[in-house]
Amino acid sequence: MPPPANRDWSTSVVIVGSHRLVYAGIEVGLSDSDPRIEIIGHFRSPAEFAESRPTTSPGPVVLFDLPCDGGGPDIDALREICDAGHRVVVYNCLVDDDVVSAALDAGAVSCVARYEPEHVLAAAISSAHSDRPHVGPRMAQALHTAGRKVRPRLSQREQQVLIAWFQTENKHSVAEKLYIEPSTVATHLQRVRAKYAAVGRPAPTKAALVARAIQDDILSVYDL
Repeated sequence: MPPPANRDWSTSVVIVGSHRLVYAGIEVGLSDSDPRIEIIGHFRSPAEFAESRPTTSPGPVVLFDLPCDGGGPDIDALREICDAGHRVVVYNCLVDDDVVSAALDAGAVSCVARYEPEHVLAAAISSAHSDRPHVGPRMAQALHTAGRKVRPRLSQREQQVLIAWFQTENKHSVAEKLYIEPSTVATHLQRVRAKYAAVGRPAPTKAALVARAIQDDILSVYDL
C-alpha cells in the first residue's frame, strides 16, 4: 500500500516488512503517541517499498521490520533503503550486539526491540524525523556489551563538538552553542570520523558515531 500523495510528512511513518498482525500491533501502540505519529503506508517487503519510489522530501520515517527467523536480517535490503536517503528505524524481535552493529553500519538511525514499550518506539521515530540521536534501553545494553575495540585519541575539543552535535539537530546549532564557525564544526567531525576509520571502526552516520561514543564512554545515553 503506497502512501497517498500530498500529505504532511512531519509525523508520518511507513512500515516495511511486518506481518499483518505485527503491523496492527504497531498501529495500536502508536495511536496515542505525543507528538502524534501517523502510519501512512505498509509494504510487505523492501522490494515492494522500492517499487513505490516515494519522492516527497524529506519523506516519512521508515520502520524496517527485520525478520526474526529464517536466514537472518536482510541487511543488504536495509542498506539500499538507507542509501536512498531514507531515515530508518530498525524494529526486530532480537536487538543484540550483532544486529545493532550491522544495522548502524548499514545506515539505520536507531534499533528498537519488539518487546520494548510503545513509548520507546515512538521516541525513536520522532528522533529519526528530527535528526536527533535515540538510544533505547535494549540498544544501549547491546552497545555497552559489544566489547570495546581500540579507541581513537580524540581531543577534548573534538569530544566537546561531538557531544554538542548529538544534542542538537545540525552543525549550525553546534556552532552557536560553542561560539565557533560551522566550518570548524564540520572539520572537527571529519577528523573524528577519520580517527575512528583509522582504528577499524568506521562511523559514517550520526547514529554510528553515537554508538561509538557510548561504547568508548565519551557519551552516556542520559546525555541525549
